[in-house]
Amino acid sequence: MTSAWFRRTRRSGRSTATALVSALALTALAACGTSSSGNNDNGSGGGSSDPSAPLDPKTKLTLTIDCMPPAAKAAELKEWNEDVKAFNKTYPNIRIEGRSTPGQCLEPPRFTAMLKAKSQPDVFYTYFTDLQQVLDNAGAEDISAYVNAKTVPALADIDPDVMNSLKHDGKLYGLPTSNYTMGLLINRKLFDQAGLDPDNPPRTWEEVRAAAKKIAGLGKGIAGYGEYSAGNTGGWHFTATMYGLGGDIVDASGRKAAFNNELGKQIAGNLHAMRWEDDSMGKTQLLKWGDLQKQIAGDKLGMFLAAPDDIAYMVQQLGTKYENFGMGPIPGERNTLFGGNNYVIKKGISPDKIKAAVAWLTHKNLTVGKGQFDWARTKADGLPVGVPQPNFWLNASKTKDDAARAASATMPVENFKAFVDNPVKGKAEPPKAQEIYKVLDNVMSAVLTNESADVAELLSTAETQVNQILANQ
Repeated sequence: MTSAWFRRTRRSGRSTATALVSALALTALAACGTSSSGNNDNGSGGGSSDPSAPLDPKTKLTLTIDCMPPAAKAAELKEWNEDVKAFNKTYPNIRIEGRSTPGQCLEPPRFTAMLKAKSQPDVFYTYFTDLQQVLDNAGAEDISAYVNAKTVPALADIDPDVMNSLKHDGKLYGLPTSNYTMGLLINRKLFDQAGLDPDNPPRTWEEVRAAAKKIAGLGKGIAGYGEYSAGNTGGWHFTATMYGLGGDIVDASGRKAAFNNELGKQIAGNLHAMRWEDDSMGKTQLLKWGDLQKQIAGDKLGMFLAAPDDIAYMVQQLGTKYENFGMGPIPGERNTLFGGNNYVIKKGISPDKIKAAVAWLTHKNLTVGKGQFDWARTKADGLPVGVPQPNFWLNASKTKDDAARAASATMPVENFKAFVDNPVKGKAEPPKAQEIYKVLDNVMSAVLTNESADVAELLSTAETQVNQILANQ
């Protein structure tokens, strides 16, 4: 699994402004790991020519899969190998050839260059926001005819919003691995110290502001509420806040900015007041992803907007404890920014390979109690269980998965009850997300660093710039 920082960079779209790496030469991309002859192995066997029929167990082929866990992630690699072995009990002639990448599997320059060179594996890893880039490079196979209740038995229990994120013009191009929705992450210890109820995080921005003042009142350099304003993350959070209050960043046409209004002024004005009137946001600003996580993990921050995977990151990478944190829904609760990751099947591979890919992804990622959803195994392997992510199951699958996850939890799942019990409908990121976020960073940074900032002028300037970006689509 990549670090939460890199998931953040990628899940909001790729940007060289936020990437930590330089572009890799195309010649270095041909092998994401071990080279394979599988790209020319189109399969053999007595399978049905009907694309909607399940894979014939007699089919013989090699399937290359992106982002196999590296050796450094021993527990994850152990589980991968176990899942391959279990898969081969049903399909003994399908050779799963995983490709592992040194460093981060999803480095933006590597991914972009791989698409242009057509060097991606048969099944490759992306984020929801990558679909247009993949299609622009003719990189994905339409798998609509291959995905149905026979080939993906739990298909009806997958959140339609998640599945729609993998569609374009009604055609399906991928299958999900995980998803997230944003909420309000809190430091339970500081809530207790400030006389606040950590089991009932703020649900409105008025409540956030009041709680932030109380937490900042603890002194010792503690900030009540934290916000990003650099590296495109400020614009990302402005968007999430706007969604929570029922607003939008781009209008329904996708051609015009929609944030220069009373709601946009309310958001920027509230942050300005918290920073300068209440002094509840701390004096250090121009923060980007990773900064707020360090602050809250060090008990120097009361709350900020985040996705659930931030908690696992802080425990695994920053050495803090799960019980220190809780989550509630995003303030306003009208909508929430959502995203996630998935696997896409390379355009041009054989029908047998497509069937094998769907079968593997179903086994590994889309079956309650197996693969990534084998929570008892995850716990036994020392990996975290209980973070409310992935959360794309509905109906009977959700009931079964929730029970299994709770039974094997390695953290106090009750701390996330307010978040889980109050689901907010997810809303996808705007078109040209990273370019828009970069513009909105200017609004966020100005209101948090300049006491004399003119909110109306900032939003007007941003609107003009975003309209120019949208006109160039």
